[in-house]
Amino acid sequence: MANENSTIRNTRNTVQGGTAGPLAGRVALVAGATRGAGRAQAVELGRAGATVYVTGRTTRARASEVGRTTETIEETAELVTAAGGTGIAVPTDHLDEARVRALVERIDRECGRLDILVNDLWGGEHLLVTSVFGKKSWETPLADGLRILELGVRSHVITAALLLPLLIRSDAPLHVEVTDGTAHFNRRYRENIYYDLAKNALIRLAFGLGQELAPYGGAAVAVSPGFLRSEQMLSHFGVSEENWRDAIAQEPAFAIAESPRYLARTVAALAADRDRAKRWNGKSTSSGELARAYGVTDVDGSRPDAWAYFEDVVYGGKEASAEDYR
Repeated sequence: MANENSTIRNTRNTVQGGTAGPLAGRVALVAGATRGAGRAQAVELGRAGATVYVTGRTTRARASEVGRTTETIEETAELVTAAGGTGIAVPTDHLDEARVRALVERIDRECGRLDILVNDLWGGEHLLVTSVFGKKSWETPLADGLRILELGVRSHVITAALLLPLLIRSDAPLHVEVTDGTAHFNRRYRENIYYDLAKNALIRLAFGLGQELAPYGGAAVAVSPGFLRSEQMLSHFGVSEENWRDAIAQEPAFAIAESPRYLARTVAALAADRDRAKRWNGKSTSSGELARAYGVTDVDGSRPDAWAYFEDVVYGGKEASAEDYR
């Protein structure tokens, strides 16, 4: 009890404005912050001064079904704090309603509100190669297909339903749904019926929540990274962030790849924009579009627009290189 009281006291002090930055005093939750874009967004929100609750299933004591032990939510929280924010790790399976309700109660007890909710839950990568890509719906094991919908849709709906009552206490609530592909690009079929449903449902979810948040001065936005150089993707190609271009020989489209920090920087800029509701509420956008709007660049100073590259070159047949879209 003494440790919990200390946490509450320290968190309230931070929320009341003890940290510098455009998001100083703001409270954020990044659901699905163990690795990849979720981790990067948590860190960048912290860099901007926010108190950031980070959730996920992989901890230093236990790994999720993804099977990676190299990234944990405790480490993410430490990175948030090192960047200048306040990182708070809360192990949470967002398919477990009781655990999510406990998370809501903790944020309410410690902060009294939530200002920014980033819903980056996924964790279905391990199913894609074996059960999704290259398979028709009837060839996909039904249990795997339904698991994709649980991980990619049901978890998001549970999180939104239980966290939004806390979010609307903010004077400027922001809900970010992280998906794969923009509404414009996803008019194409996305590989497999289960994957297509999972990634398009979140775009519609953001649109609907935008309607509900509008009376509270809030915004809900669906955002998509491009070809993401996540830890899992780098491992898949056998490269690191330092030599990622070596993977282009295996996958030419990897030339347009972007670091997780690219999307994270754009989301932090979105969160700091007090006019975001007018500009983005209910919309589907991408790291590339947000980067242009806010003058953000990736870690190498480039500004990749993967979806425009795929639209024009990969599917449109335009004579151009990935470098023309960086």
